[in-house]
Amino acid sequence: MQENMQDLKNDLSKAQHIVFLTGAGVSTHSNIPDYRSKSGIYNGSTIPPEIILSEDTLYHRPNLFYQFVMNNMYFPKAQPNFIHKKIADICNKKGTLITQNIDCLDTKAGNKHVIEFHGNLYDIYCTKCLQTLDFKTYQKSYKHYCGGIIRPNIVLYGEGIDEQKLTKSISNIQKADLIIIIGTSFVVYPFAGLLAYRQKDTPVWAINKTKIDAPSIRQITGDALTILKDL
Repeated sequence: MQENMQDLKNDLSKAQHIVFLTGAGVSTHSNIPDYRSKSGIYNGSTIPPEIILSEDTLYHRPNLFYQFVMNNMYFPKAQPNFIHKKIADICNKKGTLITQNIDCLDTKAGNKHVIEFHGNLYDIYCTKCLQTLDFKTYQKSYKHYCGGIIRPNIVLYGEGIDEQKLTKSISNIQKADLIIIIGTSFVVYPFAGLLAYRQKDTPVWAINKTKIDAPSIRQITGDALTILKDL
């Protein structure tokens, strides 16, 4: 591991444009649960998340959608942890973060170069009149006075990725001279498919508690918080 750490430090030092690809494992240190672990938000649900968090449920069973999201996904008091801050510091100097996270903690950490690939929970609007609304309004009800359904602007099952975000993500991957994956199992597409757009000589590292099944990625296995403090 020490040899790998030194190699990663060398790559970080040499890189001119670093791209971080992150997932729920980054925010667990801010007491936001991940999705599919034993303590994740999907654990114990009798209805598959692919059904609850779908466009169909949002419009046809809006109360089910609303209750699940409100009870399991919002953590407004959560604060950025060291990982968010470390990534922000690097990105503000020479990089970009592409994150699957929808909790806004990266922007709270001061990161000025963030692509929220799956949207964010605090970008809230009415699906009928398209009025932008705040979290406090959404907390009171999912029903807007115009008769529309209020929703967070996150990518639901059955919906596509915003084209501008996808194009911007691909562009950043193409010009990256170092890619670092942190806190994600890297199995959700099209996010995991972004690596296909990298230059063939661009080094890719993963910092995770469990290994990613990809032989071309150099991996440091362990707690990302501890590892990033050593960088």
